[in-house]
Amino acid sequence: MQENKIAFVTGASKGIGAAIAKALARDGFDIWLNYRSSDDEANKVKAEIESFGRQCLLLKFDVANYEETEKILSPLLEKQTPFAVVNNAGFRKDALLIWMKREEWKDVISVTLDGYFNIVKNVLPFMLRKREGRIINITSASAHSGVPGQGNYSAAKAGLIGATRSLAVEVAKRNVLVNAISPGYIETEMLDNLPMEQIVKNIPLGKAGKPEDVAEMAAFLASEKAGYITGQVFQINGGIF
Repeated sequence: MQENKIAFVTGASKGIGAAIAKALARDGFDIWLNYRSSDDEANKVKAEIESFGRQCLLLKFDVANYEETEKILSPLLEKQTPFAVVNNAGFRKDALLIWMKREEWKDVISVTLDGYFNIVKNVLPFMLRKREGRIINITSASAHSGVPGQGNYSAAKAGLIGATRSLAVEVAKRNVLVNAISPGYIETEMLDNLPMEQIVKNIPLGKAGKPEDVAEMAAFLASEKAGYITGQVFQINGGIF
């Protein structure tokens, strides 16, 4: 009997990450669900995933910490290799650069870029050995269009796009496909404290997106239908950029 494929989603206790984990579970994946601190939310997502008849393994650790990441993943990877990895973990600490604290710069960069490196560095050798895999990186419209107060976030997400394209070229011959999804304004806590009434006026579709809008693209990229797509960035933003 063939084992179910595994999808490993980081930062998946809520928001876009949770929606992606649930969409992949719906499509038949067992889920490794990473989160850093939100136990109650993670358990709620786990219950929803299990309602699809899929398994969900909760992995509580900070993706920005290499030693912690390696400690958690090494014993799991010796037994199973995820088919899909979704690097979604990230957060904002907005401030104009002139007032931005060094920690605000470093923390945002670290979770997005160090987190990407730490996860992929551990999982990639096993994907290459199996000659299959999908790596999906969640970036942001802020990587493409300047947003005041988001120099750290924009830099981190733009860096992730560069990393996506480079890795796609490196591993394509081993049938590991690497793509990015670039959401615009999506209805999550990331929109807290933003002037959405004004922002929505500039979105051609006239509304913010839902986490499920991003999740469906991730589900597509993890599917057999996306077998000839790699090194691409897909923008889910209602036409704003």
